[in-house]
Formats: sequence, C-alpha cells, structure tokens
Amino acid sequence: MKTLKLSNIVWCAALTLCACGDSSVDSTGIVAPNAAESDSAGETTVVSNPESSSASQSSTTEEVVIEQVASDPVMVSEISGDPVITFTNASVSVSNDNGCIAQNEKTITISCQGNYQLTGSSNDNQIIVNAGSTDNVYLYLNGLQLASASDAPIYVQNANKVFLLLVDGTKNTLEDASTRTKSYTKSNGSSDTTNATIYAKDDLTIKGSGALTVTGNYNNGIHCSNDLRIRDLPEITVKAKNHAIKGKGSVNIEGGYFELTATNGDGIKSDEGDDEGVVTEEKGIVVITGGEFNINAGDDGLHSNMNIYFNGGRTTISAGDDGIHADSTLRISDGSINITKAVEGIEAFYIRAEGGKTATVASDDAWNAAGGSADANSTSGSQWGGRGGPTGMMSGSKGYIIISGGYHYLYAAGNDIDVLDANGTATMSGGVLLLEIGSSGRSSAMFAPGNQGGNRGGSGSCSTNTAGGLIDTDNGFSINGGVLLGFGSQTEEYPYCTATSYTAGTAYGSSKAAFKPSSSGSMIIYGGEVSSVSQVDVSGMTEVTLPNGMTYYEK
Repeated sequence: MKTLKLSNIVWCAALTLCACGDSSVDSTGIVAPNAAESDSAGETTVVSNPESSSASQSSTTEEVVIEQVASDPVMVSEISGDPVITFTNASVSVSNDNGCIAQNEKTITISCQGNYQLTGSSNDNQIIVNAGSTDNVYLYLNGLQLASASDAPIYVQNANKVFLLLVDGTKNTLEDASTRTKSYTKSNGSSDTTNATIYAKDDLTIKGSGALTVTGNYNNGIHCSNDLRIRDLPEITVKAKNHAIKGKGSVNIEGGYFELTATNGDGIKSDEGDDEGVVTEEKGIVVITGGEFNINAGDDGLHSNMNIYFNGGRTTISAGDDGIHADSTLRISDGSINITKAVEGIEAFYIRAEGGKTATVASDDAWNAAGGSADANSTSGSQWGGRGGPTGMMSGSKGYIIISGGYHYLYAAGNDIDVLDANGTATMSGGVLLLEIGSSGRSSAMFAPGNQGGNRGGSGSCSTNTAGGLIDTDNGFSINGGVLLGFGSQTEEYPYCTATSYTAGTAYGSSKAAFKPSSSGSMIIYGGEVSSVSQVDVSGMTEVTLPNGMTYYEK
C-alpha cells in the first residue's frame, strides 16, 4: 500500500488526491481505468496552512507530499472470459476457472489477481481474497445476494488493492452474522476476527453504478484497515450495529448515493491506519468531493482522528453526539452540509470555512473549536478529554475558527451553550455567518474576551451576560469582511449591536443582507458589510437557499 504523507497537521490536499484521470467503459458499464492512473508517481503539492501557534493566525506555507493513495491499476483481462462464481442456495459453481479459486465447505478463496464475477444467492457462504501482496483483485458484484451465518461474507485477507465493482443496473446485498465463530492469524502471529460485513485488510475501492445494501449485525458495515475509496455513482445503503463506513487509513468518497445508519457508532469514520502498522499523523483522513449522503448515527455523523475535508457533495446528518468531528482540522471548501440534530454540530481543533453552504442545529455548541476527542457520555467535566491527537495539539486549551467564504447558518438551543465557540481565536474575512440561539437557551449572548473589532462596550447598547451565547472565544473574535448577523437576547462582547425586538419570520438586516430568524428575541449583533440593522423589505433582493430550506437575502 502506498501512503499519504502529510507534513505537520495539514489536511489532505484533496484535489490532487481525488483526481480521476481518463477512463473507458467496459461491457458491464463499469468505468475501467487506464494505465496512466496506475503508473503515476507520487507528486509534490504546495498548499497554504492557515494554522499558526499565534493568536493572530498568520499563514505559513507547508509542503504536502502525496504518494498516490487510491489509484486504479490496469484491468488485467476482459470480463467476458473471467471466472464466474455463482451461488445457488447451498451450492457454488465456478465457470472459466483460472486455477486460483479454492472451495472449502462454505468458503471460497481467491488467491490470484484478476477479474471475478460474483452472482447468485446464498444465505451461508463466504468469499475470502488471499492473494499476493502485489496483486490487484477485481470482484464484479453482478446481482449478488450473499450472507454468512458465522462470519463476514466478504473478507480481504491479503492483496495489494481490491475493487468491488457494482455492475450497472444490478442490486447486491451483503449481510454478516451477529456473532463470530472463526478467527484468523495475522502476519505477526496474532489472532484476528472479521469486524464488519465487508472486512478488508488492504486498500479497498468500491465503484460502479449498481446498488449495494450492507447489513452489519456484528459491528461495522464496511471496514478497511488501510485506504477506502468510493467513486462513480454507486447506490450504497448501510445499516450497522456500530460504524457504517470505516477506513482506518483514510476514506475518500468522490460520488454516489448513500443511506447510512450507524446504530451505536459513526456514520463515516477514519482513525489510525493499518492495524499492524505504526500509528502516525499521516492517518485518519476523510475526503468528501462528491455524493449525496443521508446519515443517521448514534455517535458522530463523520469522525476523523486527523482531518476532514469537504469539497463537494450534499450531506445531511442526524447524530447522537457530534455532527462532524475532526481531532485536527475540518476544512469546508464546497458542498452542502445540513446537520439537523446533534449535541455539538461541528467540533474540531481548526474549523476553516472557505465556501459551500452549511446549516447546523445543535443542543449544545453549534460550532466548537477546541482540542482533544469529545464524548457526549463523558463525565470527566473536562473540555474534551480522552485521547490526544497525533499532532500534539489536542490539549483542549486552544481552538481556532477561520471563516473566509460560503454561507453558514448556526443554531443552538439549550442551557449554558454557545452558537460559535473557539478556545483560541475566531476570525472572519468573508462569507456569510448567520447565528441564532433558541428561546430555551440561557446563554443568549455573545462572549469574547479581548474581542478584536468588537470590544466590550462597542457600538450599540445591549444588556450583558457573561455565560456565553452567540459567539464565545477565549482570545478574541475579529471581523474585517463578509456578513455577520446574529439573533439573541443578551450580549457581553460584540462587533456592533442593537437592542431591538425582532419577530420570528420577519426579515432583519440592511439593504445588502437580510435574514428571517426562526424565533423572536430582543437583540441583533452584526458586522462586516452590515453597518446597521433594522426590519427590511427583501423585495428585489437575491434569495439564497440554505441546506435546511431557510432563506438568506443579499444584494
């Protein structure tokens, strides 16, 4: 497996990582790669790193070396002459046998590189891929309904890369047992148990435009111990006891339609990489550049022990804990994110919003920039607690928010909460930031000691409250561009503020920017391109629809 090397805490540079290259279409409708994709060497890309140890957030430049993570090797043969494995109830038949398929009772083992068609139905069989470490294995799921009564129906024990190709127009289902009766020996001699319905120890790519339904009764739905990539337009439905989709090294999703249900765990998760390897800061990366996601998770919607990068896609999340959690950096450059339910909507050490549209509804902080790993069930009383991140920056004492573009709506309702919270600084130079606190929240205010561009006693006359509220930072909030509109009832710190009663469903703002809050209150804070606020007529203004269906007006 080739690795992704990242200097310091820079997130996955993403765009070079996710380039698809040229392609051709084979007889099944699967997009097959050409040789250029597999022969390309690692390349060096220079990106801007916004993180700085100083409160001023000055930018530095760091070098990111990317060695191809999930390129597609050349197809080794045409599918028409490839082996076909057909399941019929309790029996299995093989045509075009290439001498690399062995059957032992209810287990079919593939030991060579090549293309293999899987079709038919069985309620108790298993496919194991145990090929050479340089072998690339292509499994064409061509109307496959496969379950195992004792294990994972698909287990990748060893290979260079394995591809699950969902043949166009087919429906495929995989389901594992709720217990495990088998164990396997790792290369280091230790014992291993398959921990998911699709359990891959090496790089895994899922592609094509067919449908795949995965039921994870034991633990995870789809698990890859290295790098997991999903591309093209597959329709993937996963219902799992724990995590729906997990790539320990990285998860890179470029397209598709996803219905993900994680009963006790995360919708999409990446943490530390190869089970038998050394844990480094190069692991635990999630990259979303396309696709439509509907995620229902008992824990976090998306979780990374390193970085999460959004550069496209349409994501809807309902979570029992965090909507999105990154131990290091969350970077939003494009796409639509709608967090409809969460304790904390977005939580990361660095939150960098450069574009896209987001809407967040939370019962605690909507956006929280702090260090460490959060757990809604923790009783330690610490800011985050738990495992420190690989960068050594997860102490819980700092956290930074940088907003330079996009449209972002943040709503929180609860006791002792903040809508936007940074344990370090928060800066805004562009984009649109709409803040709203529900009527049930005691912290209906803005709290930012040392606030730059909005010190205590700034322009306006508003009552004070030191319990937090619309914006809460430890080292200052500054705004020199963009649009800020916040709706609450009290404030401690603010760029500009007016103590005026406002009504739910009525537009407030200026001739340049306006918004209709969902609840009533007595204070509006504002800044950036908005120099005063009042009730406004939005006729003639351009409507911008947010991911949750609410409307922002601009001119």
